[in-house]
Amino acid sequence: NGNAGFQQVLERLESDPVCQRLSLKSFLILPFQRITRLKLLLQNILKRTRPESEEEVQATQAYDALEKLIKDCNENVQRMKSTEELIYLSQKIEFECKIFPLISQSRRLVKCGELTALDFNNLSLKWKVTTRPIYLHLFNDCLLLSRPKE
Repeated sequence: NGNAGFQQVLERLESDPVCQRLSLKSFLILPFQRITRLKLLLQNILKRTRPESEEEVQATQAYDALEKLIKDCNENVQRMKSTEELIYLSQKIEFECKIFPLISQSRRLVKCGELTALDFNNLSLKWKVTTRPIYLHLFNDCLLLSRPKE
């Protein structure tokens, strides 16, 4: 989005009749769609092969290899999404001291959301709800509480 030249070239390419007005995203997703179609094709081949034949053995091996490939692809997509979340979060959060590296290969964001703070007043011995939002970021290895910058 920040590179105007890239955006112009991308718009020109996407409007080209050869691309059939498809976006870049659709071309990036196409290989994944083909892999899942291959899985369906192999399932149908396995249904129609003679049990315990050489063709069944080969089709089963191909199916198992394809299953592993799909699993690896899904894991890599999840890993990239998680890394993108961490990058986005690290751009939004400003630490007073930079001793905590937010982006890590093993760190994953599990859950995040806004909380309402409860303060206990020692004088009146009552709980009071504050209106200042606090955000919780639960990672697989730590818990981070943050608040909007004043």
